[in-house]
Amino acid sequence: MFKMEDIEIGNSYACKFRVTTMLDELGRPAPNLSDVPLKGPGEYESLGVIKVRDSEQKLVELEDTITKKNFVVSWENCWDIDTVEWKDPLES
Repeated sequence: MFKMEDIEIGNSYACKFRVTTMLDELGRPAPNLSDVPLKGPGEYESLGVIKVRDSEQKLVELEDTITKKNFVVSWENCWDIDTVEWKDPLES
């Protein structure tokens, strides 16, 4: 596992994250394409691929691997940072 300060430019990383956002009744970030009513703000946890790291403000922009939505998250709400190995889904 890595610390946010130790990740290297040019490599791909992912981490577990926590963010407060609007959720539907099933606990998914809103808006989404379902007809499930909104529950309101709540805590959402998932795994995201780090897209941008801001060392000055200690924030990262990441793409949630489940919803494909982008979130801006403070470093303190990220953990289990590790490298990403990309594979072509068409290759066996």
